Amino acid sequence: MKIKVRLPFIGAAMVSAFVGLTPLFASAGEVNVYSYRKPKLIDPMFEVFTEQTGIKVNSVFAKKGMLERLESEGANSPADLVFTVDIGRLSDIKNAGLTQSVNGKRFADDIPENFRDPEGHWFGLTTRARIIAASKDRVKPDEILSYEDLADPMWKGRICTRSGKHPYMTALIASMIAQHGEPAAKEWLMGVKSNLARKPQGNDRAQVKAISEGVCDLAVINHYYMAKMLKDPEQVPWAESVNVIFPNQADRGTHMNVSGMALTKHAPNKDDALKLMAFLASDQGQEMYVQKNGEYPVKAGIPWSDLQNSWGPFKEDSLGLSVIADNRAAAVRLADEVGYND
Repeated sequence: MKIKVRLPFIGAAMVSAFVGLTPLFASAGEVNVYSYRKPKLIDPMFEVFTEQTGIKVNSVFAKKGMLERLESEGANSPADLVFTVDIGRLSDIKNAGLTQSVNGKRFADDIPENFRDPEGHWFGLTTRARIIAASKDRVKPDEILSYEDLADPMWKGRICTRSGKHPYMTALIASMIAQHGEPAAKEWLMGVKSNLARKPQGNDRAQVKAISEGVCDLAVINHYYMAKMLKDPEQVPWAESVNVIFPNQADRGTHMNVSGMALTKHAPNKDDALKLMAFLASDQGQEMYVQKNGEYPVKAGIPWSDLQNSWGPFKEDSLGLSVIADNRAAAVRLADEVGYND
């Protein structure tokens, strides 16, 4: 049987969410996964992989504490793979020396260079576009076209976002640093802050809800939350109150982030883990991600969902995520310097 463990939040931030977890012991024909991705998002792929290969996947889910757990386990860790979202978390695990390179494997070539670590320590599995959600009633078509436009005084008191230090916002700020340099990125962030309708709060869905309630007119969100809201009867009116805008189509393209995977440094089931990595990067694995999760595939040529097709094709920012990772610390510092969350 596949082991699925949901772990509760445990008090202080420094306490690992994995505390008290019974270890998973390695054996032939299995792969052990530590995951920040919710089981319902990845279990369907694991089940198909097991059906096709006979290799069992033991998945352990937690909201936090993965890096600390891997560090404390060291060479005795049963984990073969880690699954997480955002370039920040992937790069943190690599920088802690907890992963190993798998360059030279066939599946790596299916993943574009900008969505994988140059040294082969992590690989994107899906992409998520950082879109602008705009009120259908209060924002005219083509009235906002870029991230830079968010700092225009015309939007004063009309923008909602989550915390400026959330990994998704940090990555966007880091991309602005890479594009324009720190001084210009700081000026832009100050402009966005001055246009906020309220103190940054909530998740991406909460921003769209705020638009539907008239609190603000614009929000910056990950595209797949639109798909999730449209599957929830209570949230359908939120999603239907906004238009989806893919920013910067006239220049560099829309900022993209990833969900991804990495092979752990001491993976006890390395060969089987590599098979799972290859499956998830295959046409079948990629199409399952698209249809079940609403995320875009990293691999070219994979059919999109009906909802994605309704939004149409768009230009992606080709900036390497490793560059964004390198600018994360500066992005957090800028958020502090402008008092974005104050």
